[in-house]
Amino acid sequence: MSIASQPTIAGHSHGTTIIENPPAYLPLPRRIAILAFCMLTLTLYFTTILVVSAILPQIQGALSATPDEVSWIITFNILAIAIATPMTGWLVGSFGRKRVMCTCIAGFTFATLMCGLSDSLETLVFWRILQGAIGAPTVPLTQSLLLDNWPKERHQMVMGINGMGVILGPIIGPTFAGVAAEAYGWQSAFLMLIPIAFIGFIGLFYALPRDGATTKIRFDWIGFLSLSVAVSGLQYVLARGHRLDWFESGEITFVALLAILSFYVFLTHSFTAEQPFLNLSLLKNRNLALGFILATIFGMLSFTPMVILPTLLRQHFQYPDTLIGLLVGSRGIGGLLGFLLAMYSDRVDARLSMATGFLLLTIAGYWMMQFDLNVTPLEIALNGILQGLCIGMVFVPLNVMAFSDLDPKYRPETLGMFHLLRNIGSSLFISITVTEIVRSTGVNYARLIEFINPFNPALLSPWAAGAWEASTLPGLTKLSAEVSRQSAMIAYLNAFGLFTLVAALAIPVALLTKPTPRKAT
Repeated sequence: MSIASQPTIAGHSHGTTIIENPPAYLPLPRRIAILAFCMLTLTLYFTTILVVSAILPQIQGALSATPDEVSWIITFNILAIAIATPMTGWLVGSFGRKRVMCTCIAGFTFATLMCGLSDSLETLVFWRILQGAIGAPTVPLTQSLLLDNWPKERHQMVMGINGMGVILGPIIGPTFAGVAAEAYGWQSAFLMLIPIAFIGFIGLFYALPRDGATTKIRFDWIGFLSLSVAVSGLQYVLARGHRLDWFESGEITFVALLAILSFYVFLTHSFTAEQPFLNLSLLKNRNLALGFILATIFGMLSFTPMVILPTLLRQHFQYPDTLIGLLVGSRGIGGLLGFLLAMYSDRVDARLSMATGFLLLTIAGYWMMQFDLNVTPLEIALNGILQGLCIGMVFVPLNVMAFSDLDPKYRPETLGMFHLLRNIGSSLFISITVTEIVRSTGVNYARLIEFINPFNPALLSPWAAGAWEASTLPGLTKLSAEVSRQSAMIAYLNAFGLFTLVAALAIPVALLTKPTPRKAT
């Protein structure tokens, strides 16, 4: 044994204690390359999730879709990500990390190309589902690759740098998508991502080390499929329920019962199987259990404003796609600042960092509740920057806190569930808020239209008569359009209220977590 590879031995009167060698890491230049291409992959991944946020109104018009139908392009993509993510551990054990990573990026690139070539809503949703499912393992894999190739004292810094991809995606995606869509059509928003995806594939193909021997590990298909059916059924009910009049529809009733039965199978199987899909006993770990709750809430707050705002800005504010992309992308600027702060958050109690982030998100939500049809683009952009700052402040300490006192052997399983819950939170909450907007718009319109009648003295006032009059068909058309705008604005304020409520509920949950060990100074 060479001197460099000998373990450190400390002797004492009662025996000899052997301290194991520190783990061997790849050379620093190669680790930096892996970090760079992992960050690029993560940026591309979140870019593709959000690339449609700025162009949803254009897609809606081009494909003749309703507001709730066009939201499927995002919600079903995120749901596919949620369902496929937990398979990461089994895929890696069966085929190796490098093979899985490169295959996923290649398939993801092809699905993105097909999204850009789609000519119908059904086709686009289909390829978005495949895009999400094939690309899903890349997020936990980038996290796992970095945690395994860097010493523990560098994890905070490395995760902070890699996590910037979560923020750069929201900057790059909506901003460039808005410009490209306005110049060349919405398909170009997908096609512009193909060269970047190819660079990421080539970089990781050469930077990642070869896979060692693979071991076939048992995968709990019963637990996985039952949970997948339960979550998919719930998503379907939320997405289609309002259009089909909820449980008045046999279709919705059947899917809801199927989802409940599947979830019952999942729970009973998880408690009785020897090696379940999710080891529910791990939830006895306080930080992990609270981390799962916070991950779900974090997912609910991460994407929802970026999905519902573009439609409001295009349909009721008449903003062009380029400006919508810039306003949505402004959220990423704040996120970048938040991640820069989070890189040094190990000097601060993680509970305080998370609680502060959720408190600021509550303030941002309350600010949005004060919006009206005269709100300025600057105010929207500043609110977006504040939201992004909060997301950046929460993401890193949440990831560190959730796994702070968990045995590393459970990391692959729990990482998959962590991302599963985050994505389920996103897709379900988007569906809930879109449903509330559609429902509330109709209710508000029916209520407000009652005041448009010849007996309303307000319409006879001199200040109102010049702008509105109900005695002619053109006048009634203008009045109807204005009532529609006001009804929609109230509905969006209700959605912002839901956002604010969820952010406020996260604050006490964050404070219930146990403090994480701080780095020695």
